[in-house]
Amino acid sequence: MEKREGKRAYFFVKWRHFFQAAFFALTNGYVQGFLTGRIYQGASKQLCVPGLNCYSCPGARFACPVGALQAVLSSGQYRVSLYALGLMAAFGLFLGRFVCGWLCPFGLVQDLLYKIPLGKNRKGVSRKKKNLPGHRYLIWLKYVVLALFVVILPMTVTNIVGMGDPWFCKYICPSGTLLAGIPMTALNEGLREAAGLLFRWKLLVLLAILFLAVKWYRPFCKYLCPLGAFYGFFNRIALYRLQVNGDRCIRCGQCQTACGMDIRVWEDPNSMECIRCGACRSACPAEAITSTMEELLSGIGMKKERGEGREHV
Repeated sequence: MEKREGKRAYFFVKWRHFFQAAFFALTNGYVQGFLTGRIYQGASKQLCVPGLNCYSCPGARFACPVGALQAVLSSGQYRVSLYALGLMAAFGLFLGRFVCGWLCPFGLVQDLLYKIPLGKNRKGVSRKKKNLPGHRYLIWLKYVVLALFVVILPMTVTNIVGMGDPWFCKYICPSGTLLAGIPMTALNEGLREAAGLLFRWKLLVLLAILFLAVKWYRPFCKYLCPLGAFYGFFNRIALYRLQVNGDRCIRCGQCQTACGMDIRVWEDPNSMECIRCGACRSACPAEAITSTMEELLSGIGMKKERGEGREHV
């Protein structure tokens, strides 16, 4: 059973990017939108998916929870979107930041960029890095973005009719620029002519993040993403959690070496920074890291086996 669990962990890590791509195709598969430059307006557009999924992407069949929340907060009519918050909380309670590691399109983009080889320096050390300088302080920046740009500014900075701006979506979100801004301006001549300073600013933010993502692992997820910050609050209580068997763990540190988020897994397996990618489990030589989901499935399997055994008796 133990060897089976280790192989299963490796299998999921190996195929994670394919799962991310498949989920992106499922949620952004409106091909006609990419051909015509028109946004999908079907009934499913009223539903939010777990990750950043820009409403204005020509291929998007679903909406983004951060965008939905900001649309209400900045409307001047309502104080909070119970639907968006409730949905985000439900995703968080079930999965935590598993969403970041497996279901977010912009997470996949960063993962693929980080695979671009950079070689080694003169000392033979890889030029790839996990964290930006000042990492221990910068990781708190995403909570500032969540509080200030997603909640406070849209609610308080309003125009003459009481409406605010979706500050995060409008001024920061690189996923929206990549998946919506660039395709829509490329497909619509009118939008190209209207694109001004704001679009150039968003393009600069996107290019900076993409450039950093080649050398540093998932910089947007670590330092700026408000959705990751929100889901991080649920990591310790989510239905899907990691567990470390203290009797098996040899504290070799290989889990931290494999972890792109640079977490000391044997000390804090459910860190707010963990995106549940599974790299630590695949790297653990003692197979000391398991998940609550596997424990649940194993329990169901054992009950089934016992039931079948009774039938044979």
